[in-house]
Amino acid sequence: MKTLRILVSLTTDDNDYQIEQAKSAEEAGRRLDAQIRVIYAANDAIQQSTQILKEIQSAPQVRPDAIVFEPVGATALPQVARAAATAGIGWAVLNREASYISELRRLTQAPIFAVSSDHVEIGRIQGRQFAALLPKGGSILYIQGPSENSAAKDRTLGMLETKPENIQITTLKGQWTEESALRATRSWLKLSTSRKAIIDLIAAQDDSMAIGARKAFQELPNESDRDRWLQLPFTGCDGLPKTGQAWVRSGVLAATVFVPPNTGLAIEMLVQALQQHKELPERAVTEPNSIPPLNQLAPRPIS
Repeated sequence: MKTLRILVSLTTDDNDYQIEQAKSAEEAGRRLDAQIRVIYAANDAIQQSTQILKEIQSAPQVRPDAIVFEPVGATALPQVARAAATAGIGWAVLNREASYISELRRLTQAPIFAVSSDHVEIGRIQGRQFAALLPKGGSILYIQGPSENSAAKDRTLGMLETKPENIQITTLKGQWTEESALRATRSWLKLSTSRKAIIDLIAAQDDSMAIGARKAFQELPNESDRDRWLQLPFTGCDGLPKTGQAWVRSGVLAATVFVPPNTGLAIEMLVQALQQHKELPERAVTEPNSIPPLNQLAPRPIS
């Protein structure tokens, strides 16, 4: 049986979840005897589009049989997807809605589908964590992913759905990296409004951004200000064993949301379709959960 060549395009190598996505893909490749090649787009949608198009247009003997990718920008590269479908290349979109999937599935025999985490549920879990940590209400500094990113929007929507009305949110924007959250929090700390703000919890839509925010507070020159901020609970999302879960165990984070990597599932589905001719659904979803469990979260007094 032919060894399948599968290209995995991820957003950045500066994010623990994306690194875990790469590991999950490579493990699935070893298990399923598929040749996996991982590339990163440096958080640049144009670069990602160019990289993938180059692969689609390569010689047949080196062209991938399928492409798994997590989009950087606001869209899931519809024109690139069409080029892949035209070339008979399988196409799996990660963590993003792609309205073109139904249409392209009618135009080609190649497997085309999406695999996503349930981002609205991730947000709902985070909102419930806020309620458990701040049972009397309070104010949260909330670091969101990119404005145009559907996962960031869905996580915010879910969080607003479950957070209590007596919890207020101040939002900063990040790019799913520690450095972006560090810069955003530094900038916020320079504002006069931040000096007057009473914040009871710092939350981020992923663990690396929570750590970036924490580092910004560690830089404060005034020891009492620094200690006051660092004594607050910090929460994140992704909850990977060696990062988010470890940070919860050590007390660096008060809570996180475990988001299972989904590249492995996408590769399993591609192998089933291409080698076993199994019919696939248009969309598959992985389910998140709270770490620690919600009933084990200790309430935090507000300042």
